[in-house]
Amino acid sequence: MEKDLSNYRKSYEKNSLLKGNIPENPVELFQKWFYEADESEGIEEANVMHIATIGLDGFPKNRVVLLKRFTWEGFIFYTNYHSEKGKAIAKNPNVCATFFWHSLEHQIIIKGKVEKIAENLSDGYFESRPDGSKLGAWASDQSEVINSREALDEKLKSAEDKFRNSEIPRPKHWGGYIIKPISIEFWQGRTNRMHDRIRYTLQENFEWKIERLEP
Repeated sequence: MEKDLSNYRKSYEKNSLLKGNIPENPVELFQKWFYEADESEGIEEANVMHIATIGLDGFPKNRVVLLKRFTWEGFIFYTNYHSEKGKAIAKNPNVCATFFWHSLEHQIIIKGKVEKIAENLSDGYFESRPDGSKLGAWASDQSEVINSREALDEKLKSAEDKFRNSEIPRPKHWGGYIIKPISIEFWQGRTNRMHDRIRYTLQENFEWKIERLEP
């Protein structure tokens, strides 16, 4: 089957991004754009984040995770440490994370290094999750091959039986990571594909260098 997509085009005309009206710290601009996305009726989950790692097979892999917190230090998400992405991060902590809010014509690309967050912070977030999600963290050996859906459902039932009428603790193999950025690029769609691209790069003195990139 073949489908020609060469005529799929959209004109980006909603806004502009100029060096004269942006903050010195990129997290301030991220916060502004994130809140705009979060309040937009056309965006269901503003915290959807695409994260790319370099796998043990040498290939890059991109997948969706959910941003759960951002601070001046970085961007936090949670996952199984034994998953494919967890193993990739353990070998190579360099990652790239992307947000694309189509209805706002905004894209953000974050390059950085990943570290595990403190265990007490992972404990605190895990406690806030619904019981079903907690049980899922125990039941799934994320990224491992399994023979059938029935086998997966049986693992969930075993977890339900194990923790019936008791607290569900955080598995030690599950927790949070923080992406500490070394560069953050903001992309604003413009007409004629002459998009605005502003890149912040962290310097050795911990100040941010701001540059405009050609589209």
